[in-house]
Amino acid sequence: MEMPVYLFTGFLDAGKTKFIQETLEDPRFYDGERTLVILCEEGEVEYEPSKFPSDSVFFHTIESKDDLTSQQMISLQKKYRMQRVLIEYNGMWELNLLYENLPDNWLIYQEMLFVDASTFFVYNANMRNLVADKMKTCETVIFNRVEKHSDLMKYHKEVRTFSRSAGIIYEYTDGEIEYDEFADPLPFDINAEIIEIQDKDFAIWYRDLMEESEKYNGKTVCFKGLIGKDKAMAPNTYIVGRHIMTCCAEDITFGGLVLLYNGKEQFKTRDWVYVNAVVKLEYNGIYESKGPVLHSQSLELSLAPEQELATFY
Repeated sequence: MEMPVYLFTGFLDAGKTKFIQETLEDPRFYDGERTLVILCEEGEVEYEPSKFPSDSVFFHTIESKDDLTSQQMISLQKKYRMQRVLIEYNGMWELNLLYENLPDNWLIYQEMLFVDASTFFVYNANMRNLVADKMKTCETVIFNRVEKHSDLMKYHKEVRTFSRSAGIIYEYTDGEIEYDEFADPLPFDINAEIIEIQDKDFAIWYRDLMEESEKYNGKTVCFKGLIGKDKAMAPNTYIVGRHIMTCCAEDITFGGLVLLYNGKEQFKTRDWVYVNAVVKLEYNGIYESKGPVLHSQSLELSLAPEQELATFY
């Protein structure tokens, strides 16, 4: 049986506790289901169980990373027999720690990130890897304590560095709420007969392709990429992509795509190539699932781009 998990992330005193308290008080969310709230940090604000039916809401604190284990969570399920879980996550802990230890039947239904706008840029400058860690997977970012007449585009741009799909909400110091409605045009023409991806735009294109693969199905794209090849691959199969840095050196990953090439020329790992290919959304064993497979129309050796590392800015 699935265990719904509602995940609330953000740094200390960012507003997570207040939101969870209000959620538990809301009859539209809370209708008597046995609910476990897992606290991974303790802020200045305390919960007030008297404001909701506390006989079916339980709290459990996990103070150490070492205690955030699958065995611990299975034990909690047996102890509390809850029907859903709310997790107030420690902003200083990376999310992979949680993802890797969730029991198989615990599924994240919603993930929200809370940000104190008054301290955001300080955290972003000094702990950018932890900010990126939370922004990359959340569905919604809530900036609270926003001063009136603030330049909201500054916050918007930082979120879009890590996610094009996350919703953004601004809560002003007077309690007024504003939803982010800034347009995010792509830096290339997705409706062009051939979609030309400039070197500086590879990271944005790759993320958009992986997040919204369907809209590229059947489209022709051109870009410069780095070849990957090993003996386990079929002769006509390569990986092509770029190393992408989201926020810092520790965050660099290789954004690779399966490329099928039936030409005579052979390419080797670390060759830079210029790709002209049709994107087809189909199953491939390298992905172990359905994904964007590039069917090459031409593939040529190329010089490396001026900046080999792809970034979002």
